[in-house]
Amino acid sequence: MRIAGTVRPRLARAAETVRPRLARLAAAAGPRFARPDRPGSPRVPRGTRPKTWRFAATAATAGLALAAGVVTAAGPWDSSGQRTAERHRAAALEAARGTDHGGAPAHAGTPPRGPQAAPPAASVLTGLGGTATTTRSAPGGKALAGVLDPLLRSPALGRRSAAVVDVATGDRLYGTGSANALTPASTIKIATAVAALSAMGPDHRLTTRAVYEPDTKEVVLVGGGDPTLTARADAKGLAGLRDLAERTAAALARRGVREVTLSYDTTLYKGGTMHPIGVNPNLAAVTPLMADEGRTDDSTSGPVARVPDPAADAARKFGDLLREHGVKATPPGPSKSTTRATTLATVSSPPLAALVERMLTHSDNDLAEALARHTALATGERADFAGAGAAVTARLKRLGLPVQGTVVKDGSGLDRNDRLTADLLTALLVKAGDPAHPELRPALTGLPVAGFTGTLAGRYADGAAGVVRAKTGTLTGVNTLAGTVVDRDGRLLAFAFLANGTGNPAAAQSALDAAATALAACGCR
Repeated sequence: MRIAGTVRPRLARAAETVRPRLARLAAAAGPRFARPDRPGSPRVPRGTRPKTWRFAATAATAGLALAAGVVTAAGPWDSSGQRTAERHRAAALEAARGTDHGGAPAHAGTPPRGPQAAPPAASVLTGLGGTATTTRSAPGGKALAGVLDPLLRSPALGRRSAAVVDVATGDRLYGTGSANALTPASTIKIATAVAALSAMGPDHRLTTRAVYEPDTKEVVLVGGGDPTLTARADAKGLAGLRDLAERTAAALARRGVREVTLSYDTTLYKGGTMHPIGVNPNLAAVTPLMADEGRTDDSTSGPVARVPDPAADAARKFGDLLREHGVKATPPGPSKSTTRATTLATVSSPPLAALVERMLTHSDNDLAEALARHTALATGERADFAGAGAAVTARLKRLGLPVQGTVVKDGSGLDRNDRLTADLLTALLVKAGDPAHPELRPALTGLPVAGFTGTLAGRYADGAAGVVRAKTGTLTGVNTLAGTVVDRDGRLLAFAFLANGTGNPAAAQSALDAAATALAACGCR
C-alpha cells in the first residue's frame, strides 16, 4: 500500500481540542491513501522493520488499520459492504465540506446519491498530522496523563484499568491500574481473535459435511462448528445449507438412492451447550451445527430469540431441502458418523480472517464461542468452555503476551468471571500490528469504526468519527473500550479502557468515548 499527497496548508491550524465533527478533524490534514501500485509512491521493503517515523504513516503496508484509513487502503471491499459503506460516507462528508447535514449515525453507511463512483476520501483516511516525513515522536506520558486523567477519573467509571501504547515501538505511554485484571465484557473477543488466528491461520475454513452410511442408508449431517452456515436463499458468500442439500441429493441420485434416514452429528464439541448466562437472546446454544445462529427472524446480528435446539433445527431444514430435490428423508435425530461413512458433499465458511472481522465488527457472540472452541481443537484441548479458555490463554502466552491475572471463561465475554488487564489488551493490538505477524492483522481490520460500522455506528457523532477503531464491551456494571487511534501528529496508538462497577451505563460509555476522542485530537508532547 502506498501513500501519496502532501499536508494541506490548514495543518498548521490543527485544533488543540477535540473537534465536534469528523470533517473538522479531516480539514486538519490532507495526506491521502492511494490505491496500490500507483507509481512514484514510497514502499517499505519486505523483510525490514519500518523505522518509528515510517511505521505509523505506512502501517497499511503491514495491514494495519490506520484509523479509518484502512477503509480505503485495505480493500478489496468485503461482501458485507463494510468498507464500501465507510468509503462512501467519508466521500460524502468530504463533498459536503466536512458537514453531515442531518445524517443519523445509525445510517452512517448510506452512500451518496448519483451514479458516479465515490472518489477516494481525503482527510479522514490518515492520522491527524503529517505524512511519512512529518510524523513526530510518540506522545509524552505526562502530557497524556494531563489529558486522560481528568476524563478517566469520572465517577461514572467506578474501578478502572487503562493503558495507551505506541504501536510502532510497543512502549507504554500511559497507564493507570493497567495491570489490574477486570471484567472485560466483549473486548475479550480481541483475545479470542488473536488466539484463533495464531492457532489456525487466516485462511482456515470451517466445513459442514453430509456423509452416507452405506450399511444403514443413513445420511448424517456433520456439524463443523460453522455458526455462519445459512439456510437463506441468498447465502451472500457464506456456506449455504441449500447448496449442501442440492449437492447431497445429486450424490445420492448417482448412487440410485431416493430414500434415507436422516441424522445429525454434533460430537465435534464436548460438554454442555448452555452458556453460564443461560438462555439469552445474545447467544444460541453452543453447538457445532446451526443454521443462521438459530435466529428466529431474518436478523444477522444483535440480540434475538433463538431456537431451543439449533442442531435439530438445522437438520430439519436440511431434510426439507432434500425433499425439494426428490430425496425422501425421515425426521432427523442425533447420531454419530462412523469411519465407514463416505462424504457426499461439503460446504465451507469464508476464511477465518473474514470470520474474525465479522465477529469483532458486530460483536458476534455465537461466532466468538465457535472460534474459541476451534482454537481448542487446533491445539489439542477439549472443545468445551474450560478447554477453549485454556487454549486461548495458552496461545496468548505462546505469543509472549502478558497474561498475568488473565481468566478466560468463554470466547464472547458474556461470562462475568472473565478477567483481562489493559496491559494485555493493548499488547494484543500491538502484536496484531506487528509486521512479523501478518496472520493476526484481521484482529485490527475487524475493529468497528467510530460513527461508521458495527457496534460503533451510532457513537462518536460529535467526536472522532472515522478516526477511532475499537471493540466495545458492555455488561451490567461493566463498560470497556479497546482499539487503535491515530493521534493529531500521525502516531498510531493502541488503547484500552476498562471500567467495572459502573452505575450509569450511558454516562460510563460517554466517558470512555470522550477519552478516546481526546486521544485522537491530542499532540500531547
